[in-house]
Amino acid sequence: MSTAEEIRAQILELTRQYVGLAHAPKPFVPGESRVNYSGRVFDEAELVNLVGSSLDFWLTAGPYATKFEEAMRGFFGSRSFILVNSGSSANLLMVAALCAEATDRAREEGPGRLRPGDEVITPAVTFPTTLTPIVQNQLIPVFVDCEVGTYNINPALIEDAIGPRTKAILAPHTVGNPCDLAALTELAKRRNLWLLEDGCDALGATFEGRLVGTFGAMSSLSFYPAHHITMGEGGGVCVNAPELKRTVLSLRDWGRDCWCDPGCNNTCGRRFDWHLGELPYGYDHKYIYSNMGYNLKATDLQAAIGLAQFDKIPRFVAARRRNFKQLFEGLKPLEDRLLLPVVDPRADPSPFGFPITVREGVDRRALVNHLEAAKIETRLVFGGNILRQPGFLNIERRVHGSLEGSDRIMRDTFFLGVYPGLGEAQINYILERIFEFFAKGQGRP
Repeated sequence: MSTAEEIRAQILELTRQYVGLAHAPKPFVPGESRVNYSGRVFDEAELVNLVGSSLDFWLTAGPYATKFEEAMRGFFGSRSFILVNSGSSANLLMVAALCAEATDRAREEGPGRLRPGDEVITPAVTFPTTLTPIVQNQLIPVFVDCEVGTYNINPALIEDAIGPRTKAILAPHTVGNPCDLAALTELAKRRNLWLLEDGCDALGATFEGRLVGTFGAMSSLSFYPAHHITMGEGGGVCVNAPELKRTVLSLRDWGRDCWCDPGCNNTCGRRFDWHLGELPYGYDHKYIYSNMGYNLKATDLQAAIGLAQFDKIPRFVAARRRNFKQLFEGLKPLEDRLLLPVVDPRADPSPFGFPITVREGVDRRALVNHLEAAKIETRLVFGGNILRQPGFLNIERRVHGSLEGSDRIMRDTFFLGVYPGLGEAQINYILERIFEFFAKGQGRP
């Protein structure tokens, strides 16, 4: 009779064979195959990990989650890495951590805890769930215009936007192009502000040779299938400020005070000897809640996929950069009609996409429709000017100066895919169809 270990080995070997048959790459046929802007890129390693984790039947966060967090913490060299269920949840945790009472207790100097009515500077071109946590925590977003070309917050405008109640800057690295982190970190330090990075689009990007996500007190990541690595749903918080680690962990795990891992008890050795709040002395530490938190954990099944994806980060980033470079060089003859991406010479992006802004006289909608008809997926730069979105028309906010650049990005910009599932043939096809559009004289208003 076979042992459980032998049967497991057989199942995993069959999984490898299955992947080779069911998920073998299909040849690219121009005009027939769809050129997606993003997608899952995986091999047998992800499926073997996933099946192995399912056989373990550890349904909550467990051994794979711990290993993934350790791997990401080592990658960034951060104080901690907290795995969560989405990049949106990661942004929520970052903002909520700065609003927690524990932030005041843990930090003797610096900006301290954010309170209702305090301000957070952020760009007008953003993703909804980068902005929403600011609003949900009763903070006031202060909107600053973005640069057309980099699509990031304009660093030259930030200092003048600071008011008496400004406490933080939350800056996304839009489509994987790093912000001017030298300017942001210097300003945050000099003006005593928290700096948060939304790095969901930018895993592997660097600024002055240093990884994006390591400059702010915290940074977020997303592991949605469109992003650099995936576990289906999933995200994480890279915690660089040591005093915030415990608060972020507490908020992710229901707001509890206890720091025991799942399935563990009495890590502190004082489980029935605590006296916190107005609870009776000795109340079970596993059921003491020092923060108003959430349950934002990912599962071990997701983490098992993520751990296999982690090993592919260098290859994935290199492929994105290669595809970005091919598009950039291929489109240079059209620079009189298209504004190509602008990259700070100190930065090395890890591109999420290839953004293009049409110049005067070119109709973005016509160009996008032409590409979509050729089965080439496009996307706009997220929410555009987020204040034009129906769900954000009436939020409390302060706007600093003109949002002219943000409005132009909303009207005239889109992006193409550069993800590792695209090769030279697909990029050449994209270029051919764009040149075809202009050769036919289309796109005039």
